[in-house]
Amino acid sequence: MTADVEQLCRETRALLLDFDGPVCSIFAGYPAPLVARELVNLLRARGAKLSGELASESDPLEVLRHAGAKASPSLTIEVEDALVKAEVLAASTAVPTAYGREVIVAARQLGLPIAVVSNNSAQAVEAYLRAHRLHGHVALVIGRAYAEPSRMKPNPEPIFRAVNRLGVDPGSSVLVGDSLSDIQGAKAAGVRVIGYANRDAKKSLFEQAGADVVVKSMREVAQALVAAGGLAGEGAI
Repeated sequence: MTADVEQLCRETRALLLDFDGPVCSIFAGYPAPLVARELVNLLRARGAKLSGELASESDPLEVLRHAGAKASPSLTIEVEDALVKAEVLAASTAVPTAYGREVIVAARQLGLPIAVVSNNSAQAVEAYLRAHRLHGHVALVIGRAYAEPSRMKPNPEPIFRAVNRLGVDPGSSVLVGDSLSDIQGAKAAGVRVIGYANRDAKKSLFEQAGADVVVKSMREVAQALVAAGGLAGEGAI
């Protein structure tokens, strides 16, 4: 049975957030398809063999996954470095997700340690948090492992790292994510998960994947955190 979001927030001892989606849209000003095309062009320039499907890939993380699986370690590092550079640039024009900030502030007021666990680079996440004056609220940033795309979510390893470094039990933590890789990674790590269905089509996918809660707006999470702590200012959210 799907848990109630407020009850879930009452029971959690740490909040884990995916970055691109729950916190912001990182590629809003520097579109992901453009970044993906630049990475594909880099692979092509280095003589890598590209499938037709990869040549039209619009997700830069998938291009990196391909490099990790098919390219040499040195070329994978080159793609990684190019993607980190693009992500840091993209962070400067990222658009905040509605109520993403309120979720972070409410969790901090509730006394919950907060970790961002992302398949994006830690450098990009940290640049965004500093620019939006959120770095003081976030205890930990776990970005993707350098040039090791197989360790990205849905691999649970970065989620395990987050809860271990926060010193909390996985079962008493909750991750908010907007992709199947978030849901799958959290389930594999034994962490409860709130699926942020920012598109209608995601709702049933997340439910089928075993999300404990599915919400359509980060406002629902912010309100639940406020209610869970009996915090002042609930009416403002």
